Amino acid sequence: MGNLFCCIQVGQSTVAIKEQFGKFDEVLEPGCHCLPWFLGKQVAGHLSLRLQQLDVKCETKTKDNVFVNIVASIQYRAQANKASDAFYKLSNTRSQIQAYVFDVIRASVPKLNLDDAFEQKNEIAKAVEDELEKAMSAYGYEIVQTLIVDIEPDEHVKRAMNEINAAARLRVAANEKAEAEKILQIKRAEGEAESKYLSGLGIARQRQAIVDGLRDSVLGFSVNVPGTTAKDVMDMVLVTQYFDTMKEIGAASKSSAVFIPHGPGAVRDVATQIRDGLLQASSSH
Repeated sequence: MGNLFCCIQVGQSTVAIKEQFGKFDEVLEPGCHCLPWFLGKQVAGHLSLRLQQLDVKCETKTKDNVFVNIVASIQYRAQANKASDAFYKLSNTRSQIQAYVFDVIRASVPKLNLDDAFEQKNEIAKAVEDELEKAMSAYGYEIVQTLIVDIEPDEHVKRAMNEINAAARLRVAANEKAEAEKILQIKRAEGEAESKYLSGLGIARQRQAIVDGLRDSVLGFSVNVPGTTAKDVMDMVLVTQYFDTMKEIGAASKSSAVFIPHGPGAVRDVATQIRDGLLQASSSH
């Protein structure tokens, strides 16, 4: 019906290319337009001005001879003021963009090692965008943004990289564990040394207390019982301690202590031996 009345409608975000007798005439903006067909005027086609996206997957090799698949996402659109160039100069826009992407990626990535390619993907995207912008602007297209969305090495390479990473983490964990065990052993040794030091202080104080008690007992007994000597008092103390010890051994059902020789007279022999030893040590000095 529109053609019958020589009218056409152009949708929003779209332009139409008008020709007259097969020659480009003008670009029709969105809205209603009159095209008298009997004057040789017609619409050659429509061109969308909407933002479009093209994902390009390119296989290439890095500097360290690793094959990778790089996926680039190209966002582009036709320019309204260059709609005739965009319509007439390119027959397949997507193939043309893909060819430029392949060319830039295969020229840039082989200069980088695999790790550097991951780190410098923004630089790769910028190089692709600059080249596309320079080339496609002559054909009436604007490159809005270029993204490197994925860098995928070969499956065997990825497995090897994961194993290297896992080994490095295990090595760090082993070092940390060894360091923790070292600190634990040092602290345990310090604790044992402190414990033995305090135990020695306790034993020394205990012996000092025993000596002080025995001295006080000997002095008190000598004062209260005239005619007794220090030797008589020490013999009596040793006999008393001997019977106290025998009493404790007899009270224990599973005692494994054994005294040789056994008998009250042995206490005097022990005391005599101790006294003779002290006297010999004194005379030697």
